[in-house]
Formats: sequence, structure tokens, C-alpha cells
Amino acid sequence: MSTARVVLVTGASSGIGRACTEAFLAEGARVIAAARRTERLADLHAQHGDAVLPLTVDVRDRAQVSAALGSLPADWTPIDVLVNNAGLAAGRGPIHTDDPENWDRMLDTNVRGLLNVSACVLPGMVERGSGHVVNIGSNAGREVYPGGAVYCATKAAVERITRGMRMDVLGSGVRISQVDPGMVETEFSLVRFDGDEAPAKAVYEGLTPLSAADVADVVTWVASRPPHVVVADVLLYPVDQAGSGRVARRSS
Repeated sequence: MSTARVVLVTGASSGIGRACTEAFLAEGARVIAAARRTERLADLHAQHGDAVLPLTVDVRDRAQVSAALGSLPADWTPIDVLVNNAGLAAGRGPIHTDDPENWDRMLDTNVRGLLNVSACVLPGMVERGSGHVVNIGSNAGREVYPGGAVYCATKAAVERITRGMRMDVLGSGVRISQVDPGMVETEFSLVRFDGDEAPAKAVYEGLTPLSAADVADVVTWVASRPPHVVVADVLLYPVDQAGSGRVARRSS
């Protein structure tokens, strides 16, 4: 039986999740890559072989999450590290004109999804007295900007949950961390702009944003600290950013 760490990454099919998957694999871990898009997970498996276990699951569906994680092959348990990465931003308008469907998508994915997965993984970690949960938040959880009230609220909830989770497992040996990136060029803006590439690209014009690999580098570093060390939270910005809406753009 393999002695390599088992890492579960949600939202593993793209962006930060995929980068985290590849970064942990590069360190010799085995990764349970969880996401909704089966074809992208199949691509990951094709690239990395049996070091990746594709897991098609929608984190918003508690029953589906419980069934999927409850039926993992024996050699893919226990889970040593959980990276709660699945998340999205939807809608850009003020609350009084925004589509409430956008609120539901963000609340169900960013908050309930994190809780659904954590509720399945944390009990085993506490019972064993070891394990590490890394929640992916956002600088948006620390401040608010126009048109982002609900998204910012979901990421603020992640921060509150992370702090409370750390208190709840105190004394168990389980570590709880959070990584909050600023501007990262992934499919994030493309999703928020409903697939419209021009405005999605304009978000990053004139500056150098973080890459998904930059964030994954921090996540793997956090997860590689000695067992007695907890990196509680990390705020990660590109040098061209100093807060939400506070960016330095270079003229072309």
C-alpha cells in the first residue's frame, strides 16, 4: 500500500484547483480530484495516471458528497489534506437589480459546498488525531466592493467558518488554514461575465495578476509545515494590487 499523502482537492478541474492538484502531485502526493466536469477530470487522470482519482461530484449536493466520499476505495483513505477550493462569483450588479439565482449559486457553492465536504472529511481527521484542511478564501472576504456584496459575504463566511473550525478541533492535532488570494487570472472572471471573453480579459489589462500556480505554491507550502505549526491564514496579492479595486495599471 502506498505511503504517499492523500489529498482531496475540490474544484479540481480548472484554475486554482487544478494547479493545486498538479502541485501536490509534483510533491509525490496522490490526489482525489473532485469537480463537476467529468471530461476535465478524465484529462487529469490521463496526464497523471493512477496518482489521480477522478471524483465527479457537485459539492452543493450534500447527499451526493456523502455518497461519493463514503465510497472511496480503501487505498484512497484516509484523507490527509483537504483543499476546499470549489467556488465562484456570479453576477456583477447591485443587490437591488441582481438576479437572486446568482446569490444561490454562490451561497450553495462557496459556503454550503465547503461545509458539505468538510463534514465528511473532518470526523476522520479528528478521530485519527491528524490531518489538514486548507480553505481557499479571497481578499474579498476581508473587504467589500460595489457589485460584489454577496460574493464578498460568502468569502467572509469562509473566514468565519475557518476560524470556528480551528477552535472546534483544538486539541485534536488537526490543522486548519486559509489562503486568501487577490486577483488571479483563471476562468473566474469568465464565469462571472457569463463567458464573455472581452470584459473578462479587461479585468487584468495593464497589470500582472497572480497565476493559479502562484496560489498553489502557497497552498502546498502551508500544507508542508511541521505538524506542530499552523499557518492560520495567508493574504496573497500580485504586486500591482493593494486591495479590492486598488490596482496599478500600466498604459500600453
